[in-house]
Amino acid sequence: MERFDAIVLGAGIVGVSAALNLQKRNRTVALIDKRDPGEATSYGNAGVIEREGFYPVVFPRQFGELWKYGRNEETALHYNSRFLPKIVPWLLKLRAASAPRAIDAHAEAMNPILAHAASEHGVLAGKGRAVEFFRGTGWLKGYRSISGFEADTKVHLALAKRFGVRYEILDNHEITDLEPDLAPVFARAVFWPDTVSVASPGGVTKAYARLFEAMGGTFAHGDALSLRRENDLWVVDIDGRSATAPDVVVALGPWAVDLLKPLGYRYPLAVKRGYHLHFKPRGDAVLERPVVDVEHGYVLTPMRQGYRITSGIEFDDRDAPPTPVQIEKILPQVRALFPLGDQIEAEPWMGARPCLPDSMPIVGPAPRHPGLWLDFGHGHLGFTLGPATGRLLAELITREMPFVDPAPFSPTRFR
Repeated sequence: MERFDAIVLGAGIVGVSAALNLQKRNRTVALIDKRDPGEATSYGNAGVIEREGFYPVVFPRQFGELWKYGRNEETALHYNSRFLPKIVPWLLKLRAASAPRAIDAHAEAMNPILAHAASEHGVLAGKGRAVEFFRGTGWLKGYRSISGFEADTKVHLALAKRFGVRYEILDNHEITDLEPDLAPVFARAVFWPDTVSVASPGGVTKAYARLFEAMGGTFAHGDALSLRRENDLWVVDIDGRSATAPDVVVALGPWAVDLLKPLGYRYPLAVKRGYHLHFKPRGDAVLERPVVDVEHGYVLTPMRQGYRITSGIEFDDRDAPPTPVQIEKILPQVRALFPLGDQIEAEPWMGARPCLPDSMPIVGPAPRHPGLWLDFGHGHLGFTLGPATGRLLAELITREMPFVDPAPFSPTRFR
């Protein structure tokens, strides 16, 4: 057996960041995953560090919206009808968390940690030689109608004003000035200049993992489900041997429930599946920053692999075969917006976002098992918040003063 001060299960951006922050506090750490770092959800996202992510994903409250999504023809949301009975209880919890008071409380809880998200990435990127991936260009959220803009932004922009987060409202001429190769399909857009994006979220995660190993950390392949308690220590099987530690961090994203359910924890975690596909540009067309087509639910963003299109939300069993119908539906809309060239991959990539109904991650100690720590459920903000929640968790484990209030993220809030 090999002894460590802490074991971190999961080598996505959340787990790697937790391992680095523990290592920074002079802990010997083993980082364990079945796959190499940055190969799962941390690979296939829009690569955005959102400053304005204090407005949650909400349940539609108008009958027209419910009817629209219920027909299952929208590009922003798709569901497998056989899966619908399984997701309905979670959707009802999401509806309760979408009330105006709940949205306001969510924003107040999330804003402090979001204010540190970019700087916490910066600390790791500087040491890990990952700065070359980062772009301070902000991102653009476009609306194809004035009514869509007004309906979607009223509360969000009011919160931005309250928290002092910068934004600019652009008309179609100003959008073209900012991104000349976009066709004039948006009636309005909101430009968020303080949001940071990267050219490869998987590349950033791998760079952070290399930093972890260069500083003496141990990465090993292993199955998190081998976790067990022996003589007041946690034990995990790795590469033909065992790792032991008094503290273990569960940073397994959508796979966290597989480990926690046998231990008696029943968290309301849903999985939102999503897809991406890369394209070459046509001619010399260029896009400088990520662009969200809000009404169609996709993001178009420049990546090292090409121009990445990320789809909207799909509700289905986490491990069900891919059904990338949303990508097929949005391609005509994307081509009308930006001159796409040849498709790069043969098939879309699929990933899974771990989402809780209140749109906040779980960060803190498991209530019934000493030394068991939780860091998962980041939803659409996993890449944004990974380094920040990694710092928060490391401070809780080492009993430092937390840099933000951990109470909103407590593992006991769903009792």
